[in-house]
Amino acid sequence: MNEDRISGNWKQFKGKVKEQWGKLTDDDMDVAEGKRDQLVGRIQERYGYGKEQAEKELKDWEDSNHYKW
Repeated sequence: MNEDRISGNWKQFKGKVKEQWGKLTDDDMDVAEGKRDQLVGRIQERYGYGKEQAEKELKDWEDSNHYKW
């Protein structure tokens, strides 16, 4: 799924993201708003992950849910 499609379906997408990463707040999701790099940063911040770990978790989640940016 490309960034334009993610942005267009953001409400649905952010619900799925928050199911996976429950520590993310609505404010976190508003900041990310369809931007993958911002979402990775928020996952890092909330979970205390390094960038590589946050990237890997997001990629694994995208692959398992058939999402592509």
